[in-house]
Amino acid sequence: MFLQSNFAQSFNSPFIRIIIGIIALGLLYILWREVRKIPAKLMTLMATAFIDMIGVLMIFPLLPFYVQQFGGNGVNVLGHHFDVGIITGFIISSFTVAQLVSAPMWGRFSDRVGRRPTLIIALTASGIAYLIFGFANSLLLLFLSRVVQGAGGGTVGVIQAYVADSTAPKDRTRALGWLSATTNLGVALGPVLGSFALALGKRDLMPGPATLQMGNAGPGIIAAILCFINIAFAARYLSESRDASVHAPIAGEVKRTSRQVIWRVMSHSKETSSRLIWIYAIAMGAYQGSFAVLALFLNARFQVTAQTIGYFFMYVGSISVFTRVLLLGRMVDWLGETKLSRLGLSLLALGVVGMSQSHTLWMLGISVASIPLGTAFTFPCVTALLSRVISPRERGLYMGMQQTYGGVARAIAPLFFGWSFDKLGVSSPFLIASIFILATIFLSPDVSHVIEKPKLSEPASEPVPQVADK
Repeated sequence: MFLQSNFAQSFNSPFIRIIIGIIALGLLYILWREVRKIPAKLMTLMATAFIDMIGVLMIFPLLPFYVQQFGGNGVNVLGHHFDVGIITGFIISSFTVAQLVSAPMWGRFSDRVGRRPTLIIALTASGIAYLIFGFANSLLLLFLSRVVQGAGGGTVGVIQAYVADSTAPKDRTRALGWLSATTNLGVALGPVLGSFALALGKRDLMPGPATLQMGNAGPGIIAAILCFINIAFAARYLSESRDASVHAPIAGEVKRTSRQVIWRVMSHSKETSSRLIWIYAIAMGAYQGSFAVLALFLNARFQVTAQTIGYFFMYVGSISVFTRVLLLGRMVDWLGETKLSRLGLSLLALGVVGMSQSHTLWMLGISVASIPLGTAFTFPCVTALLSRVISPRERGLYMGMQQTYGGVARAIAPLFFGWSFDKLGVSSPFLIASIFILATIFLSPDVSHVIEKPKLSEPASEPVPQVADK
């Protein structure tokens, strides 16, 4: 057996390393072949998102290990003891809390000022956050780094609005698939680069008798350098996608505020846009919330460490890239966005629950393969459908609102799943998450007959929006 129960031993196998090399070459070949089909404007955005995601994933898998280092066996606050699982969940949740607060503001800002300056400002916040993370020596600084990055990370909706601005409605799911393929390539490569940066930090970089070591700051420093290079690239090559004529003021028009839209999603939950936002938020919260304790789960069951966890993310990210580049567009043409999103939710739930029941690396590899398939078929479809049923004038606002509701779920879920990991067992977060994911399928039937109608009458360049006031 090439795969052992111990993760580190498995990846010392020359056979496994050859397989990893073949996967990497396959990814490069597929991307080279498909890249010619992507519009130039989206290529620049994808390059920006790719470098940004590498930085994010250099840091995220290492965060629980830093929490363990600074938190030890837990901390006591006001007479209450908090174990490492709940602390990890709290620090990860701080990112999503900052993100959900900032997302509507970034969306409205991008509707008024433009997508390009919004993204550049957000990237700057990420660069600062990486430096704070790199030089953190306490749980408080880890918390601060996540808050700063979350404040700049509320621009996912802006990126999605950029794609919607730049593509015809019928091509949006495919374009969002291209974008997510790029970011998932970052997911595949970022953790490996983070582990390399951690090892590099232990080496003496100064020739001669003097010494210069980055130590644990290595991943943060390298991620910050990549981020600032990315800012320069975006400032030079990223063009503006927002059409000023579409967003020009109309006499008598009253634009809704973020607060009004937040309330509308709750008070008019049967509206198409509201249901799509709820599907996205619940499924995303359950999936990502349970993954807040993923590193702890893999460490407890498979002896995964900070040096080897990158291989897990590379495996998941590699499947994600293949799925989004090769399968997503064809599956949308075959099933349509609504049916495909239901299939994706089923696969995602199956993969999450299967992972929790795995006790060998073979079982883990087979179960986990369903997760990137599920996310690829679910979230680009839901986002593309949302872009079709809202007015272009409020696209950034509603895309940001989707991220806000997703952010609320991602803020609450890690705390709950961290508590579940500590109190109910290492498998419990993933069992519970799968139930939440499956439950969102029951929201979809009331939406399907509405969201398919625009396909029959929409023009080539812009959707026929369903006005949310109806």
